[in-house]
Amino acid sequence: MALNIIDRGSGAPIVVIPGIQGRWEWMGPAIDALAERCRVITFSLADEPTSGASFDERRGFWSYVDQVSHVLDALGIHQAAICGVSYGGLIAAAFAARHPGRTSSLLLVSALPPWWTPDRRVSFYLRAPRLLTPLFLLGSLRMYREMRTAAGGPGRGVLLSVSHAYRALTHMFSPLRMARRARMVSTLDLRHELSQLSVPTSIITGEPQLDRVVPVAATLQYAQIWPHATVATIPRTGHLGLTTRPTEFARLVVPFVEGTAHLETRRQVG
Repeated sequence: MALNIIDRGSGAPIVVIPGIQGRWEWMGPAIDALAERCRVITFSLADEPTSGASFDERRGFWSYVDQVSHVLDALGIHQAAICGVSYGGLIAAAFAARHPGRTSSLLLVSALPPWWTPDRRVSFYLRAPRLLTPLFLLGSLRMYREMRTAAGGPGRGVLLSVSHAYRALTHMFSPLRMARRARMVSTLDLRHELSQLSVPTSIITGEPQLDRVVPVAATLQYAQIWPHATVATIPRTGHLGLTTRPTEFARLVVPFVEGTAHLETRRQVG
């Protein structure tokens, strides 16, 4: 089966890796915004049926890292900016550590920290993910405050929430695959390996009081490893800033990607 790769736009290349739900479609607004000035490459995670990628159970989490290499190889791209969102941030960081020569820059967006232990809520969910999914979805209502703040009011917040829910419902996640992904990284500690990395890095978060998924302080652990990293906040957002305020997200990302890209990697059209 051929890899299912989404390849849009022209300019400096950036690979965008999705979160724990595994579907690239959930990032749709951000992909569209970035593609106005960059060549955006994305995909669903390797164990998603729609990805067209192989998943090696023995390699576990590292199969996702391998997938990034395979995608770049398939497109004939030697080097690109590597951007990871939430769970995808761990994948992006691990790829950069193992393949610094292929990483023009690293962008971590509301990323899981380099050493992560499931909290009480996640641990409860992992006991029986399929049975407990309704409770998990009900818990997602806590994100309405972020939607309302990003949209600028209650009415617009409802519309934004409906739009996000529609993307989720039309591109369903698997509770079992999500639980497996969480277990894969529950014993992973990348801190030592990442401490050897020196590629240009940008850490992007929402506001601490609005991110109810990955605490901003946890994502900022990367800044302790890499004092050279830039840190930026998408105002009026929490965990979903790349989709709730995609234009503002692109304004932070695109100049950084362009500034660190080698000219020969840029795809031109026309």
